[in-house]
Amino acid sequence: MTTFLSDTEHPEEPKAPPKSARRRSREFILQGLYQWRVGGADEAAIEAYAPEMEGFAKADREFFVGTLRGVIAQREALVSQITAHLDRPFSELSPIEACVLMMGCFEMNHHPETPYRVIINEAIELAKAFGGTDGHKYVNGVLDKVAASVRPDEVAAKKKAR
Repeated sequence: MTTFLSDTEHPEEPKAPPKSARRRSREFILQGLYQWRVGGADEAAIEAYAPEMEGFAKADREFFVGTLRGVIAQREALVSQITAHLDRPFSELSPIEACVLMMGCFEMNHHPETPYRVIINEAIELAKAFGGTDGHKYVNGVLDKVAASVRPDEVAAKKKAR
């Protein structure tokens, strides 16, 4: 008799590595920006509610607060910076893509200690987890262009190293 894998106990699937405090923060920032953009929640309400969410204690609170406040305060400049690389009006982007792009753009501008590829990869993961089917591809393309304009030396060095 032939035994199929489905007939036996399922071997444990390898567990994903634990999320870093920064990655957790980015997830909460995205959720907060979504509440702000779609639900009209203000910064204070988002900051008050976030600590009650499961897993927030393992997030980088300082990064969460700084990025959330920064994106909201600089939204017009960020949208302008992003719009230069879009194929449609910013207002036509899905709320998730729009929030992920603003976060990624803010982080590229204000966190030079984080390599641009890390910022883009984190944005892609957020878009995959929370966005539409191919939204992550669009986010990747736009943030690649933003990186080239915001961090030209870093992008050029990365291309040269290939």
